[in-house]
Parts: sequence; structure tokens; C-alpha cells
Amino acid sequence: MKWIDLRSDTVTWPTDEMRRAMAEAEVGDDVFGDDPTVNRLEQVAAERLGKEAGLFVASGTMGNLVAMLAHCGRGDEVILGDQAHTFVYEAGGISALGGIHPHPVPVLPDGTLPLDAIRAAIRPLGNTHFPPTRLIALENTQGTVGGIPLSKAYTDSVGALAREHGLSLHIDGARIFNAATALGVDVAALVEAADSVTFCLSKGLCAPVGSVLVGSREFIERARRMRKIVGGGMRQAGVLAAAGLVALEHMTDRLHEDHENARLLAEGLAEMPQIEINLESVQTNMVFFGLKDDVPLSAPQLSERLKAHNILLLPLNARRFRAVTHYWIRPEDVIWVLASLQKELA
Repeated sequence: MKWIDLRSDTVTWPTDEMRRAMAEAEVGDDVFGDDPTVNRLEQVAAERLGKEAGLFVASGTMGNLVAMLAHCGRGDEVILGDQAHTFVYEAGGISALGGIHPHPVPVLPDGTLPLDAIRAAIRPLGNTHFPPTRLIALENTQGTVGGIPLSKAYTDSVGALAREHGLSLHIDGARIFNAATALGVDVAALVEAADSVTFCLSKGLCAPVGSVLVGSREFIERARRMRKIVGGGMRQAGVLAAAGLVALEHMTDRLHEDHENARLLAEGLAEMPQIEINLESVQTNMVFFGLKDDVPLSAPQLSERLKAHNILLLPLNARRFRAVTHYWIRPEDVIWVLASLQKELA
């Protein structure tokens, strides 16, 4: 029996079509700018998100890092969420490598940052005591609160606030196509207000490696230099970009299936008396849930027991889990997970 891996959508492996494309990819030296497959991926990605240019990077963390290095100088400040991936899970790279000061503001349960809090965080001009504010960063979907998508109206309002104060707006759009799918809007319209966007090819889109950063041509040229500085210059990277092209051309249109499977899982969990779950927060491919206080098992203990059922599930702490659906999870897998949980919790 196969493993049913719900720990993350980062566990996806490439499809057969991606493997063929990788094997047959036309390649060149990307640092010299002559890898045709990388060039094509960057062009397609930029066009898809309504921006001028793109940059292929090794990971979402690298994409966010080089974006902020391109937007900000040493001693500058970025306003971002206190639960943002960049702030919590990217090893403090913007500070360690860029000398960029993070100014966290609260992430609300709907994934947004309060506009008043963003406005209050913007430093007044001309005061030498403060780091100058240069950038606002959003995350869409906001993974730490359940993969909740941020609406176009909200994103536009943050963009307007940024322009009002002469700031730039970056979106960590690791799962931006999940957000667009859930909201039923075109991805380019969703990120129209942003000066730069990263998105991951290696999560729900199933490619084995990589993310793309998009923005204006001038911005991407700065980001390309920053990619080189952090060691991200790649050579015959077309073998990786080929899978990314398949991801963009074929995988973005099926993400609703992952959302439907997440909903199937969430509704099944809601019927179990031992489980606590907020169904309203399940809007994309993430399901956050917990064990009630009277359940004698801890989350790590239950996770360990589920391995006997060929299920991998990520405990967040002693009582809570996150499950993420993706291309390799089918409805019958969800039914098996629910039955296995019922057995172990009985």
C-alpha cells in the first residue's frame, strides 16, 4: 500500500509528463542568460501574473529573500505579519544577510494584516532614530492560519496604502494559485497591486524544485544580482524549469480538486466527537484541527500510530495537526484517513 502523505504539499513528486519534459529539456548556461527553457519559464510566469519579467530561483525562501534584498537596503524596514512565513520560518535571512529590519504586525484569523496596524507601523520621514520603511509584505494564502486566501479588494487596499506612502508591496504567493482558485479570480488580477510576487512550483503545482519571482524588468535585474550574491546562480537549470513549465500549463487548473479533498477531510473530521475543527477556515488545501482535552492521546502519539495505516500527518504541537491535500491525494485516500483516525480514537 502506498503512503498517504498529508504533512505538506511540498512532498509532491513530479508527474510522468514532468519527468519526460525534464529528460528532453533544451538547456544552456542560465548565468549567461542562454538557457532557453529557463527563459521560457520566466517569460510565461511573468505573463501569467501580469508582470514584466520573472526570475527562476531555487526555493520560495530564496525568492522572498532576493525580493527583499532588491527592495530594501541595509537598515531599511519591512512591515510584515507576525505569523508570516518570511518572519517565522525563513531563518531570519533578511536580517542575517540583508540587514533588513522586520516590523511585525498582527495576522488576523482571516489572514489579513489590519490596515490601521500597517499604517501605524510606517515610520515618519526624517527621524534619524528610526529605520526607514521601504516595503510591505503580505502572504497569500496565509498558511499559518489555515491557508486562507486574501481577496483582491484587500490586496488592492494594501497596495493603495503602500503607494500613498511611497512604499513597495511584495506578496509571498507560495500558494497564490490556490488563492486565485478559491476566490474564483484571475491570478494576475489578484496580484495587480503588488510590485513583486513569488510563487512556488514545488508545492501544489507538483514540480520537484523551484519558485519564480516576478515584477518589473528593472526590479528583476536587481533581484538577479541578489540571487547571484546568495549563491543562487544556476547553470543548466532548464532540466528543472521544464517541470515548472508543465506545472504552469497543466497543474494550476486542477487545484480545485485539492480543495475539494480538503473539504471532504474537514467535514469528516467535524463528525468525530474527539476532534475540534473550524470548518469556516478550510478554504483551500489546508486543514487545521485538534484533539479535544479529554482525548488521552497526544498529537505526536496519534501521528505515530497512524504510520501503521501508511498515513503521515504533521503534529503542530501536543494537541493540533495540519493536513495538506495535493495532487497525489485522492478522495479514497481521504476516506482511508478518516476511517483510520476513527479506529485509533475509538
